[in-house]
Amino acid sequence: MTTFDDRENAFENKYAHDAEMQFRAEARRNKLLGLWAAELLGKSGDDAADYAKEVVKSDFEEAGDEDVYRKVSGDLGARADETTIRTKMIELMAEAKAQLMQEN
Repeated sequence: MTTFDDRENAFENKYAHDAEMQFRAEARRNKLLGLWAAELLGKSGDDAADYAKEVVKSDFEEAGDEDVYRKVSGDLGARADETTIRTKMIELMAEAKAQLMQEN
């Protein structure tokens, strides 16, 4: 194997690792967002956990975050405006990444 092949494999491995970490961070963020929204909806315990799972599943409808935003926004109604939800999504993404870094 040449140095070029080694370098190519290293880049491919890094790309795969980064893609997996991004997926895990988004899933974690969505779970945290679901738990936050569940609290605003007055849910707790198993109901809150089930709602958080629904939010995670909503991310598989289309690429990007809009499907998650629509789910949470539709469920929360007047309890939270767009700016609040989108800001919370950004905050929770940072928290999710920090949690994943601590686990690794």
